[in-house]
Amino acid sequence: MAPGEPSFTLGIEEEYLLVDRATRDLVSEPPPEFFQRCESRLGERVTAEFLRSQIEVRTGVCRTMAEVATQLTELRRAVGAIAAEFGMAPIAASTHPFAQWQRQRHTAKDRYELLARDLQGVARRLVIGGMHVHVAIEDVELRIDLMNQASYFLPHLLALSTSSPFWLGEATGLKSFRLSVFDSLPRTGLPERFESHGDYERLIGRLTGAGLIEDASKIWWDLRPSVRYPTLEMRITDVCTLLRDAVAIAALYRCLLSMLYRLRRQNQRWRIYPLLCLKENRWRAERYGTSSTLVDFGLGQQVSYPRLLEEILALVAPDAAAFGCKDEVAATRRIVVDGTSADRQLAVHARSLAAGAAPAEALRGVVDWLIEATQPPAGPP
Repeated sequence: MAPGEPSFTLGIEEEYLLVDRATRDLVSEPPPEFFQRCESRLGERVTAEFLRSQIEVRTGVCRTMAEVATQLTELRRAVGAIAAEFGMAPIAASTHPFAQWQRQRHTAKDRYELLARDLQGVARRLVIGGMHVHVAIEDVELRIDLMNQASYFLPHLLALSTSSPFWLGEATGLKSFRLSVFDSLPRTGLPERFESHGDYERLIGRLTGAGLIEDASKIWWDLRPSVRYPTLEMRITDVCTLLRDAVAIAALYRCLLSMLYRLRRQNQRWRIYPLLCLKENRWRAERYGTSSTLVDFGLGQQVSYPRLLEEILALVAPDAAAFGCKDEVAATRRIVVDGTSADRQLAVHARSLAAGAAPAEALRGVVDWLIEATQPPAGPP
């Protein structure tokens, strides 16, 4: 890495839902011993989340996608093994197929108590989980510049990750219903555009100065400068049920940032389009995943997702080669062919109903698939 260049190291946070292996419903009151065992084994790489039925894991700082895969494999296996001792299992899905949000309770931490008081019914509905990918961009001005440009590609990343087609026992017709729930919070959605890091700091200063938020961690944009790390944190994606999909999407996001940095070094940049245009693509990704079209605003027309993905893969090919992750980035093609988690959940559900299963039984079958698919296959990652 040349002096002044971003390191592009990365890390991933995944949020899982905890289910009862017997009922397949969410465990609204997991035993305290479960979290104690997880923390004893994994340390700061695991933490409780807003709801007691959630748990979050995070990798350390990784330089290669092989490191990411190894660490996520260890984390998923460890949480799964400990949960099994208590008759539970983690599922990597951004919504539960039939759980009732009214039965969930938030974790007793000061931060979460404040959120619950401030957001009220909006917060109580947050029975959702996501995947956050941090990529190190050490220069604060570059971080803002790349955020402005990378927003264009957020719908493309969301489409690959969708894992939340069900809500309260119903197929919603959306591949990522999680975003519909999350967007009810303030300060969510696509990020604002900024002329500089100072411009960004002034916005944060206005909000904190007025006593609206304590700090920038209360801004939950799809892409944001991290408060804790020198990273650009991508937050739009659903949590991926299959670990290999998570690794592929993280690799693609990293390569997209690298590609935009290459353009900058050549005195080029990605065109900035109106936020309304990007919001349309965000909605289409939320609604259809990879099965329909997004708009190519350069062409001014809708284009099939597989074709758009091929164009993106061509753009980032030099970056994938430089990072040694050509195979991981190419694995995004397999997501399109095989389907996202949302596609697979819907297929499992449809097959069960066609075979004569009652609606409740079909939904439990979806949870069974999620339990199995969340755990990495045997052997090395």
